[in-house]
Amino acid sequence: MKDQDIKNKLKIIAIRYVMIILIGSIAAFSSLLYKILLPLTIYPANFLLSLFFSSEVIGGTILVGNSIIELIPACIAVSAYLLLFILNMTAPMGIKKRVYSLLFSFALLLLINILRITFFSILVVNDSQLFESLHLLAWYLFSIIFVVGIWFLTIQIFKIKSLPVYDDLKFVLKSLYRKP
Repeated sequence: MKDQDIKNKLKIIAIRYVMIILIGSIAAFSSLLYKILLPLTIYPANFLLSLFFSSEVIGGTILVGNSIIELIPACIAVSAYLLLFILNMTAPMGIKKRVYSLLFSFALLLLINILRITFFSILVVNDSQLFESLHLLAWYLFSIIFVVGIWFLTIQIFKIKSLPVYDDLKFVLKSLYRKP
């Protein structure tokens, strides 16, 4: 590999990691991602609920009959989107594949999350005794399984052959210790 090609690849790696830091900082220190993802999540969930119940959205809540479903940032899964973003950005791949795999993984997470919120809202409206235990189980266990599962499905569909972080680190170290 030529010196210029190595420099270009190192520049691309640096840009990807700077983007991770910037997006991660925005996610950590502001509610911008929550404000973007809330309407994308709450309105479709409300639509699904309205097929079975009288419901309406007011701010970050869905009113379903006498029940109030408040969607806090954890419900919107901002950290799950951020983890998928980090996994995607730390895996070397072409820009086109990166954009499509990000769109796919985000759309799939959004769909799963809308269905999850709809399901748990139905449990709340029906005053189900299962709500608390299933909600905690979904929060602690299934959220991890969903993100890992979405990432593995993304790898398979988009034929991503690189390993997040590892392949970048290997390239950087190899380029630092190569003989001129």
